Amino acid sequence: MPDLVPPRLGVAFVPTLPPERLPQLARAADDAGLDELWVWEDCFKQSGVASAAVALALTSRVAVGIGLLPAPLRNVALTAMELATLERLHPGRLIAGVGHGVQAWMEQAGARVDSPLTLLREYTTALRALLAGERVTVDGRYVRLHDVALDWPPVSGPPLMLGGSGPRSLALAAELGDGNLLTNELTEAQVAEIAAVVTGVAGDRPHALVATLIAATGPDARQRLRQELPKWGADPDAPVGAAGDAAAVAAAVRGMAAAGATSVCLQPTEDEPDLLGFVRFVGEEVRPLL
Repeated sequence: MPDLVPPRLGVAFVPTLPPERLPQLARAADDAGLDELWVWEDCFKQSGVASAAVALALTSRVAVGIGLLPAPLRNVALTAMELATLERLHPGRLIAGVGHGVQAWMEQAGARVDSPLTLLREYTTALRALLAGERVTVDGRYVRLHDVALDWPPVSGPPLMLGGSGPRSLALAAELGDGNLLTNELTEAQVAEIAAVVTGVAGDRPHALVATLIAATGPDARQRLRQELPKWGADPDAPVGAAGDAAAVAAAVRGMAAAGATSVCLQPTEDEPDLLGFVRFVGEEVRPLL
């Protein structure tokens, strides 16, 4: 049996942290040699585009992913403009992410639609065309553009990740996206089930699968992880996340890779006492063990 290919390794800057903590964390992720840094756009916390712009400007090598821009909240032409600008300024380091949004939040913002999957299909198709430099006219159920083209499309569009947890959302992401961005409360077995669904749809086409592990290290790691999991909808005793020393965390990362993840993003707990130390721990202690 061939050796397992090590996954790309990253960290997440979750919007439970204040935005002003991002610059130091981004620099630390770059310095630690990590592959990816993911910023989030949860309502009504932080802008994913603004966060990505800051992270890209302050780093030189780490890829910066946005997970996820909610389609109901954003006109597709504006999203294309923003992503094209970031990609042209920082070629090859942006990973774009789009989803249909958390429906309760979309309701709060007055942006909820009757068919989120129809919107995401129309949105993704139009967004890809705009980023490819095409002139787009479309009269869909939700997406309507007339003779729209970017003056400054990127030389090469960024990878486009799609999110969603239901079976139809997962299949749509596998069909239209360059990858699936998974939620952070999944077990290895659940990731393996999703990977099988994605492979069945994507076939032999290269397709990324980004898994997130809530992680903690230090003497109280297990307790902090147990306290964190319910905040994200997981049972505190579920086999979710990673806790312990570098060997324990690396084993959890390898488990996700064996389940089918091509990238594993480690998310610190909200009460992480040393955020920059956590990033260094991931890059300097966990990464060499993969």
